[in-house]
Amino acid sequence: MEQLINLFVIIVLSYLVGSIPSAIIVSKRVFGFDIRERGSGNMGSTNAIRILGWKWGLFVQAADILKGVLPVVIFANLLGRDIQISSGGFFEHITIVRMIAGISAVAGHVWSVFAGFRGGKGINTTAGMLIAILPIDVIISIGIFIIAVLLSGYISLGSISAAIAIPLSMIFRYNILRDYIPSYQILLYFSIGLALLILYTHRANIKRLIKGTENRFSKLQVIKCKSKGST
Repeated sequence: MEQLINLFVIIVLSYLVGSIPSAIIVSKRVFGFDIRERGSGNMGSTNAIRILGWKWGLFVQAADILKGVLPVVIFANLLGRDIQISSGGFFEHITIVRMIAGISAVAGHVWSVFAGFRGGKGINTTAGMLIAILPIDVIISIGIFIIAVLLSGYISLGSISAAIAIPLSMIFRYNILRDYIPSYQILLYFSIGLALLILYTHRANIKRLIKGTENRFSKLQVIKCKSKGST
């Protein structure tokens, strides 16, 4: 019974932390308006950078990443060490608890209780959770994100590419490089599920990318700009 209570507390606390509407707080306290009324209407970091500028946009991004890191590092480790989940050796118990904490935080960001259950797309909070669980694969996905943005100028395309890169990185490391990844199978399914969630939350962006109407950060197209200047 105590384990169930601890798990419930982890889920609730992680959800509440994930629900903190960083962009809304900054836009209202610093600029005097609700960011959901400007730009794309989204409270994620991409819209925050576009509307609030780089300084505050990056602050929002860092806050959203922390919303994914803290529940995994603090709540799961403090309250989840003694939770036992039947696995037959398929995974480590603490790994599942960390995943549950992370998913709860992402759910809080996407469906924030403090913002009428409207939130961001979850990419930064997901990244924060994965930094705490799969740091090597996140570093690789960040590299993919940077390359995608430099080539296209689309933050959304970079986010989608980074989300897909994480399970692909795990598959390559485990099966080709023979790296040891604790709880590999369950973490692989987990990362695939998160990638699908990111694709779902970016469905409107995907439609705009296909139509060619997605907002582009032209200044970030460093590679394209250089090629134009050399021709």
